[in-house]
Amino acid sequence: MNDKTRLEALSTFLKTKRAQIKPETIGLPTGTRRRTPGLRREEVAQLAGVSTTWYTWLEQGRDIKVSSVVLECISTALQLNNDERDYLYDLALEVKSEVAHPKKEQSKLTPSLERILTELTYCPTIVTDRHCHIVGWNPAAGLVFLNFEQVPEHERNLIRLVFTRKELKTLAVNWEHFAKGFLAIFRTYYGHYLGDGWYNQFIKEMSESHPEFQALWQESQVSKAPEIMIEFRHAKAGKMFFNLTSLQVQGEMDLRCSIYTPVEKTDTENKLKRLMKRISVEKG
Repeated sequence: MNDKTRLEALSTFLKTKRAQIKPETIGLPTGTRRRTPGLRREEVAQLAGVSTTWYTWLEQGRDIKVSSVVLECISTALQLNNDERDYLYDLALEVKSEVAHPKKEQSKLTPSLERILTELTYCPTIVTDRHCHIVGWNPAAGLVFLNFEQVPEHERNLIRLVFTRKELKTLAVNWEHFAKGFLAIFRTYYGHYLGDGWYNQFIKEMSESHPEFQALWQESQVSKAPEIMIEFRHAKAGKMFFNLTSLQVQGEMDLRCSIYTPVEKTDTENKLKRLMKRISVEKG
């Protein structure tokens, strides 16, 4: 990510977060003169203890000096959560990785990860790299989501598939919520790997091809590891409920393990078992 692109991303993020804060939540009157939603720039500056001119320059994406102390004040003023705060630091300070391309071995599963996938029999699990390319999955994931084996390897990008495959668009009862979760994780990578131009190329391609992607991406949600409950309406198994747990795999390879655990006191696990048994019988 070059400086121009980085500063544009910083500008968009600050504007989006400022617009999401309701004045009344911080004791300010809503008023009738507000032409845009959220706080005014001068209000954010006052809350952060900086000059309006300086904050305006920052939000405009000008190349100015910032410190972690001031960024902390801005994070508080904009009511950022921890993941959003880290994203702001990544963009404003540009101190993260400058790796241009993922290492070749990142697309391979370690024996321990392969064992984990095998053991999580009734928990659909997908392993992705920092580009959200799918590098591994277990049979349950192939049955609940789609048969990844039939997807050409160069097309196995989780973000792309969520927006292009009808199986995934009809699977989640609330598809928009489903997609936002993936984009929130993707944005953390985008901010972390500032030197990797692949992200800008991919975002440009997806924005031009899929208006839904562009609209959701502009919401600027950030989350390293969302833990959410998702309702699926599977074509063969019917209604299913899963808790998503997203785990970062420690080590040199920046991999993520997304585990969908059947929600207790639902029939989800039994439905999955029956589905897996039926497929096994059909295969002979």
